[in-house]
Amino acid sequence: MTDKPSSPSRIALVTGAGRGIGRACALALIEAGWTVVLAGRQAEALEAVAEASAAPERACPVVADVRDEASVKALFAILRGRFGRLDFLFNNAGIFTAGVPLEDLPLADWQAAVDVNLTGAFLCTREAFRLMKAQAPRGGRILNNGSISAHAPRPNSVAYTATKHAMTGLTRSAALDGRAFDIAVGQIDIGNAATDMTTTMASGMLQADGQVRAEARMDVQQVAEMVVHIAGLPLSANVLFTTVMATAMPFVGRG
Repeated sequence: MTDKPSSPSRIALVTGAGRGIGRACALALIEAGWTVVLAGRQAEALEAVAEASAAPERACPVVADVRDEASVKALFAILRGRFGRLDFLFNNAGIFTAGVPLEDLPLADWQAAVDVNLTGAFLCTREAFRLMKAQAPRGGRILNNGSISAHAPRPNSVAYTATKHAMTGLTRSAALDGRAFDIAVGQIDIGNAATDMTTTMASGMLQADGQVRAEARMDVQQVAEMVVHIAGLPLSANVLFTTVMATAMPFVGRG
């Protein structure tokens, strides 16, 4: 399913690369022959991913905070200075908010979700557009990490759900704005990938009918393989939206 880039290695940037889906996808991209800039807020986690990779010499950890415009600009300055181009951006960084009734959600939690999940993706997309338009050969691919919550909410998830619905708007608009410049933009909506961030799903999640039930999860490697496949497509083809999910998870008919 994977497509190895030709030599010299093509350049990818994965945000939120220190753990979970970002870690799995970064490792899979390196395994497939990509050089990967690993972006995240924790240096030790990023270094651990680089050390665990199939080719540490093709892993470039960079501490960055996608919420902060200056930090994102510094990240892309490092990338541009070291590699001169960017072929693939995976906007993966994201956070969950506490599962509380809407009226009890603090403004700070709402703002944190908007800052990471939406503004962070916008800032990275903006810098990627600037670089991809100017580089030779022109163009590149951007893949946004959406969610099943971009389609259907869980109970008590207003901030996360709102940002993931907004991510769909960002994807559509960026795809339109990028297509004249050979920039392909798409979104992968992921449901119940097994990582340390989704362990509660196996023990029980609140459902729309008020019951708490365990939910099926899938191997995160299946997500990583899908991301590598999309990354390796020619720019003449785009996967605008795709969903990869645990077969038995409650999505179709959710709510």
